[in-house]
Amino acid sequence: MIMNTEYDVYFYEAFTEEEHALRKHLPENIKAGFTWKTIQESDHQSPPSAIISTRTQSIFPLEWAEFLKAVLSRSTGYDHLLEYREKSSAKAEMGYLPLYCNRAVAEQALLLWISLLRRLPLQTAQFNEFARDGLTGSELGGKKLVVYGVGNIGKEVYNIAQALNMDVYGVDIEKRHNDVKYISPEQGAGIADVIVSAMNLTTLNYGYFNKTFFNRAKKGVVFVNISRGELSPSDVLLEFVKLGVIGAVGLDVFENEKDLSGLLRSKVESDKSSVLAIKEMMKMPNVILTPHNAFNTLEAVERKSAQSIEQLNFFLENNRFKWSV
Repeated sequence: MIMNTEYDVYFYEAFTEEEHALRKHLPENIKAGFTWKTIQESDHQSPPSAIISTRTQSIFPLEWAEFLKAVLSRSTGYDHLLEYREKSSAKAEMGYLPLYCNRAVAEQALLLWISLLRRLPLQTAQFNEFARDGLTGSELGGKKLVVYGVGNIGKEVYNIAQALNMDVYGVDIEKRHNDVKYISPEQGAGIADVIVSAMNLTTLNYGYFNKTFFNRAKKGVVFVNISRGELSPSDVLLEFVKLGVIGAVGLDVFENEKDLSGLLRSKVESDKSSVLAIKEMMKMPNVILTPHNAFNTLEAVERKSAQSIEQLNFFLENNRFKWSV
């Protein structure tokens, strides 16, 4: 394999606004390449630089491992980097961005649960007839919201819900916040009017929100996932929405998202059950699906871009990342 050495760093998955912000912070002496595509959607047969940066939807080729000096994920999660390191034995330094989008993601969770409780998709669909039948929603005050995973993002969700006079609880292995009312996962499932998943993905919690979990859930629960799609298998969600156990679903992240995103963009059909389940839920009035966009505010994109270049500069000076995996 012959590696292209034209660039000092190459940014994948850089949408227009992000590329503009990255270029603003990038030193003039660093030559960078950009594409909105994931690695697998690009035509790159070899790495375009020894330093690459992605978000979470790129699939890292195993054969690139020996050529890469550094991989920077412009995300707070880094399970995909750990997976690549394990599969490829990559020696590349790996970095991530721990604190750029806590508030943005928490506000997206709020956007989803309040829109679902007030049946916003149906409200907008019925405007053309100015019809109000079947649109009666619920207020937030007194509703029980349970946050699964009370880390940096989960704590922001907790604070927002508390400020809205909701009855808020947290579920976490590590009870790091003195002002959080912690309960067990089983208790949470049984009492929650709204569940928000803000958990980190690990090898131990794949499929956490499974059939056993939802069999314990309160009928009509609103389920929101803004962390990782692998925590909530889409075929399970679809089944329990159809059963009426789950009253509404809001997702910003998806199981097999690397495949799903490419298939949706290319309009290629798939027989994967996870993809078929998402396509069926897309048609439901009590489901809101957003394209892994919770981080995407003007403020967070600015922080993200500044921190990405800070990480890059730190690596070039020290041969390691400031925020290292």
